[in-house]
Amino acid sequence: ATLMDAEVQHRAQRRMELFLRTSKLRYRATLPDIQCSEERNLQPQTLALLADDAYLNRAENIIITGATGCGKSFLACALGHQACANGHRTLYFNLNRLSEQIAIAKTDGTLIKWLNLLKKAQLIILDDFGLQPITQQVKLILLQILEDRYGESATIICSQLPVAKWHEYLDEPTIADAILDRIIPKAHRIELKGKSRRKNLNQLP
Repeated sequence: ATLMDAEVQHRAQRRMELFLRTSKLRYRATLPDIQCSEERNLQPQTLALLADDAYLNRAENIIITGATGCGKSFLACALGHQACANGHRTLYFNLNRLSEQIAIAKTDGTLIKWLNLLKKAQLIILDDFGLQPITQQVKLILLQILEDRYGESATIICSQLPVAKWHEYLDEPTIADAILDRIIPKAHRIELKGKSRRKNLNQLP
């Protein structure tokens, strides 16, 4: 029984390490690193609610908004790390890199294969949403990604823009309605506040 337990733990550890390596998370963050406070508008209960598999199993999204440097990406990566630790395949993209990946996949004819890879991930993190304009092509493929995941898998989106301005950012009413309809209704919202935490990298969480 001891040997079997050790083997199970060893396999779980290897799986977690594989998922962390392939996730390409921006920060090596964990949930214990996250500082909760009223000043940040982040309560321990909120973090505890997202610490287990429940939102992933229910295919619920997470929207993290706030000013630059307030720790949105760090929090998203901590949630991504937790998902990997719990055995969920996770992928991280900032929106610029996602746009680049789409262009490369269309050029070399691997777009469908790449979209299928994204579809299999239980969690996708989309960072820097709304930071720069995106093309019609990227909007349509983003809609396809979200359509594939709707009701099946979870997505975390980080943005400096408040949710109320996302429709204006997407700039095309029909596509904007379709994209937001697949994100917002089943989403936990976290609006981080406070001063930039990049002044001291050791305090980033």
